[in-house]
Amino acid sequence: MTTIAVLGNGRVGGNLATALTQAGHEVTAVDRTPGAAASAARTARIVINATPGAGSLDRLTALREELRGKILVDVSNATVDGPDGLPADLIYPGSSLAEQLQQALPETRVVKTLNTMLFPVMTAPAALAQTPTVFLSATDPEAKQVVRGLLADLGWKREWITDLGGIETARATEAAILFVPHVIRSSGFAPFAISITR
Repeated sequence: MTTIAVLGNGRVGGNLATALTQAGHEVTAVDRTPGAAASAARTARIVINATPGAGSLDRLTALREELRGKILVDVSNATVDGPDGLPADLIYPGSSLAEQLQQALPETRVVKTLNTMLFPVMTAPAALAQTPTVFLSATDPEAKQVVRGLLADLGWKREWITDLGGIETARATEAAILFVPHVIRSSGFAPFAISITR
């Protein structure tokens, strides 16, 4: 059992919090109540960023002390939304939210994952007709190993997890969000994931 704070209690955060609780972890899901994020982050071993990516850097930088020495799992994508509310562009072209977080929080171990799929797939990967892929980007090998364990608890098989390397590789997976609006417009809001097939 691990103590986990999920920052953000919308569809993504709520879904992750429920699944991780069912897997036996001690999970606190945090809304925007003043002070709630700091309190939850202070007592957790792992913090999951499921807040809207456009404001994540400011929110998490404000928690620098609470996040010191923690593993920060970033599942968000920082995008500029179009008129229909779907992602239209990246806020950090040539970089990524994960890289910005790691730079701003050098004493926190940032791991990027679960950001290349619609939220239902995060906790039910086996529900897709084809095998999905989940990617890991992080500089710290131990933090990656811990997050691999969380992914297994969410139903991800070892062979479905692809370690891309350092945190700089997150810019590739974050750019994949630009597929999403086109796929949704062409096929509707049905669960899907970016997958590597060999």
